[in-house]
Amino acid sequence: MAGLFDKQAEIYLDARPNYPKEWYSMLADHTTHHSLAWDVGTGNGQAALGVAEHYKQVIGTDVSEAQLKYAVPHPRVRYLHTPLSLSDDELVNFIGCEGRVDLVTVAQAVHWFNFPRFYSIVTRLLRKPGGVFAVWGYNDIVVSPIFDPVMKRFHDTTLPFWNPDIKHLFEGYRTLPFPFESIGLGSEGKPMPLDIPKKLSFDGFLGMLRSWSAVVMAKERGVDLLSEGVVKELECAWGGPNLVRSVVYKAFMVAGKVKL
Repeated sequence: MAGLFDKQAEIYLDARPNYPKEWYSMLADHTTHHSLAWDVGTGNGQAALGVAEHYKQVIGTDVSEAQLKYAVPHPRVRYLHTPLSLSDDELVNFIGCEGRVDLVTVAQAVHWFNFPRFYSIVTRLLRKPGGVFAVWGYNDIVVSPIFDPVMKRFHDTTLPFWNPDIKHLFEGYRTLPFPFESIGLGSEGKPMPLDIPKKLSFDGFLGMLRSWSAVVMAKERGVDLLSEGVVKELECAWGGPNLVRSVVYKAFMVAGKVKL
């Protein structure tokens, strides 16, 4: 998936929902130390900033240099570009010593990864015992009984343009391989359901749709999924261009520790 989000890096910064602060507190309560955390696929640093409220140092990494250009600075966060050409040993040394990382997080990205390779690296880096590995994502938005069916019809038009790896996200991580010991915050086959409440304008919502990789891919193939007519239909169902709505992103988490 390298380069998949490069073209929409700028709108991605403003389009995506913020994860609740309570999530980071919940995860921090399950780690025995709070020295070092690694946020993988950090993008613009959204999750890294939340993690930094609980850990002395956070390393945020991404394969996309374009995304990292928009990463929000924080005194306890260090952003690093990690090209796919790095070997496993190089990546481990890049992050730190083996067995030294207290928390590894992946927000809305693990479904793109090579699972065996990535999980092996996580296992090497996590503190044992006391380290926690958590992944989460969201795949739906609840707006209103009028808007939601219109949104589903639009979403259906995007299906041919998604990378096949997106299937785990669409399935709410229920099919995601996750060979780690449960800590009570979702487990393999049984993700923990979560909600992300947000106040959202129609422009903000439209920005989120434009940041979808499927929408960008379709446009590159000459298909404008967000044509003027489609945008108008979504806008009318929303309730007008100036209405700010209370929406809920439907999210899910799986978290665990290395099996000893």
